[in-house]
Amino acid sequence: MALGLNVSEPEETCSDENCPFHGSLAVRGQVIEGEVASTDMEKTVVVEREYDVTVPKYDRQMKRRSRVPAHAPECLSLTVGDTVRIAETRPLSKTKSHVVVETFATDRDVTSGETEHASPAGEETTGDVTEGASDDRAPEGGDD
Repeated sequence: MALGLNVSEPEETCSDENCPFHGSLAVRGQVIEGEVASTDMEKTVVVEREYDVTVPKYDRQMKRRSRVPAHAPECLSLTVGDTVRIAETRPLSKTKSHVVVETFATDRDVTSGETEHASPAGEETTGDVTEGASDDRAPEGGDD
């Protein structure tokens, strides 16, 4: 490959000058694998990777994460949850000095975390526990 990395070129072409495949952007330095955490910006994705750090005082491992903004070329379609490989480039902006060069197929189902809870008999529950229950006690201090 012309990049110097063992990655396949995407089938789709683009006119982005900061594309390492179809533009003039050279890659160098480190190569990082991570998961796309955000695609809110126009030509940028935030790639998050999680790693373990040893805490010597407690003789335990602690999870840390780093978030790296990376340029997203037009020829790659990226969504939140995709596993990608990013490569270091020259600085593209104040915070961006990486570009996405490869996406991996993810086999897990990314859900929003909301689950529906149904009652065992399939009946609707209103959440009001005291509905239908009567209070048979006499009022306190009633007959004087």
